[in-house]
Amino acid sequence: MSEALRPATEWELQGIVGTCAEKRTPIEIVGGGSKRAIGRPVRAGVTVSTGSLSGISLYEPTELVMSARTGTLLSQVEVELAGRGQMLAFEPVDLGPVLGTRGGAQTIGAVFSGNLSGSRRVSAGAARDHLLGVRGVNGRAEAFKSGGRVMKNVTGYDVSRAVAGSWGTLAVLTEVTFKVLPVPETAATLVYPGLPDDLAVEVMCGAMASPFEVSSAAHLPEALAARLPDEKLSQPGKPMTMLRIENFAKSVAYRTGALQKLLRVYGPPFQLDYAETQRLWSELRRLAVFPFGPTTLWRISTAPKTAPKLVGAIKRHMPAEAFYDWSGGLVWLEVQATSDAGAADIRRVVALHGGHATLIRAEENVRAAVEVFQPLAPGLERLTRGLKAAFDPLGLLNPGRMYAGV
Repeated sequence: MSEALRPATEWELQGIVGTCAEKRTPIEIVGGGSKRAIGRPVRAGVTVSTGSLSGISLYEPTELVMSARTGTLLSQVEVELAGRGQMLAFEPVDLGPVLGTRGGAQTIGAVFSGNLSGSRRVSAGAARDHLLGVRGVNGRAEAFKSGGRVMKNVTGYDVSRAVAGSWGTLAVLTEVTFKVLPVPETAATLVYPGLPDDLAVEVMCGAMASPFEVSSAAHLPEALAARLPDEKLSQPGKPMTMLRIENFAKSVAYRTGALQKLLRVYGPPFQLDYAETQRLWSELRRLAVFPFGPTTLWRISTAPKTAPKLVGAIKRHMPAEAFYDWSGGLVWLEVQATSDAGAADIRRVVALHGGHATLIRAEENVRAAVEVFQPLAPGLERLTRGLKAAFDPLGLLNPGRMYAGV
């Protein structure tokens, strides 16, 4: 067990990183610890937690901008935003429950370090698209600042986008600045029961391509729909294809009616009201259909219309349950735990059909033995190693978490 340090200021963090650099001591970086089990195991002599770097440092509701220190809990940020009728439009997914930790424990820094986006990503963009600026300390113990408070503020390298999704391997972030948006006045969900995966993807893609501004589209096969706590969705014992429509009440009423006419060939849907819609997408946001247990969980991104074929090919190698999000472009795949988490077969299928696969839940010995993140093409690997050398030349920060030797 490595020593745990909790710097409360940026200069204190610089001192810690500087001391570790002098001694060549690897550093594990954590926020709330809710996603510590994602990635390859980190072998470090020191653990640095950003938990004491907390608090909202700037919030201008009229400008739709907020800055927060990276140890601030996401739940605190969302409560503050809700008080002004605003939200994080990319709806960050909460991976804590599927990893065996409590929900709501993740920090705002971890949201952007992991580039974690939820179901609304298909309409609102990814977490990194909402990131305006960052402050942090690199592996040289140098404090840096990039970006600002508006979208078009970058000259030279866009450091904010480089660190988003780097999982703490490039820098220890101390503050993030991001844009926020108003909460929709109301929302409704059209649910099409009984569709097989291929027809469900047709429905979702057709809805997303329509002019009716569907904000989220997801599909649960029968076995996963049965795991939902909402009896209205779980009791029919059928697959559920769900389309969320949000905005002003009159607009939602018109668009739900127009969508039903457009998609009438797929049968009549039933409709969830605002409260039911909020509950459903909240459950999907925390992946409630994949309760913590001994199974393995993968996250696969691919072309939406390819997803059913990809899942079908994987099922020829192993039993699997798939939750289709992002209109089919994101597949959460649950398989039985094995010595390699099914990695060899899954990566072979993904390579054949196109996409990227990340291992989200598996035992530590499995994560140490297989590639957790999508293996890099040679050109991309050179760029990745170049970025690592520029930010962290001694390889101190979360060494090997994403890729061995990086």
